[in-house]
Amino acid sequence: MRRLWPDPGDIDDVAALVAGDARPTPDGRPWLLVNMITSLDGAVTIDTRSGGLARPADKAMFSALRAVGDIVLAGAGTVRAEHYGPSRPSAEQRSARRARGQSEVPRIAIASRSLELDLTWPLFTEAEARPLVLTCESAPRDRRDALADVADVIIAGDITVDLPVAMAALRDLGVDTVTCEGGPHLNGDLVLADLVDEWALTLTPLLVGGDARRSTTGPLPPAPLEMHLDRLLEGDGLLLTRWLRDR
Repeated sequence: MRRLWPDPGDIDDVAALVAGDARPTPDGRPWLLVNMITSLDGAVTIDTRSGGLARPADKAMFSALRAVGDIVLAGAGTVRAEHYGPSRPSAEQRSARRARGQSEVPRIAIASRSLELDLTWPLFTEAEARPLVLTCESAPRDRRDALADVADVIIAGDITVDLPVAMAALRDLGVDTVTCEGGPHLNGDLVLADLVDEWALTLTPLLVGGDARRSTTGPLPPAPLEMHLDRLLEGDGLLLTRWLRDR
């Protein structure tokens, strides 16, 4: 992988590069980074899944960004579509996380209003680190009670998941960094609440066409959120970028 900007040169260790990035914890909530891959024409999936867009360079970046999070956050729709399993970091990643003062394994957190989640998924039955579920008061009580046997349930909001409240609850648990992996509805809600501190975007050299979704969907925020480019890499024909929120 090559760095195109700033300071062009070869990158020998993507994991070390990403782990060395500054991510100061905001007041009252964790630092939140969103990691997405899109085609050149903005599609986030091929045949409903993102895997067809990825190449080895993106897989290395995905692994590195997941490894820096205390929490890996995804919406329930993404968990279902991508067949999420439990976190399984390598021995090297575990050692690096211990050295940074993190737990060896990041916890998976699922944002869900309906709690339509299969409790027999390996995500719940084989998890080394107990998952978290972020939901709201209106979620079905029977599903909440059943989930409590296999996950820690956080109630945030009444009718929908109140993401600022949920992020504050994660901060109270000692969470410093959240890596969000989508999908578009969750990303759109994070943008609406102005909770995004870092946006890691990989552009893959494909034109997909069709009606695939973009990285965010949902209500417009009061104004577009200003970001600035922090880094530009190239690998396997992909452009891998890091954008930071201007605050």
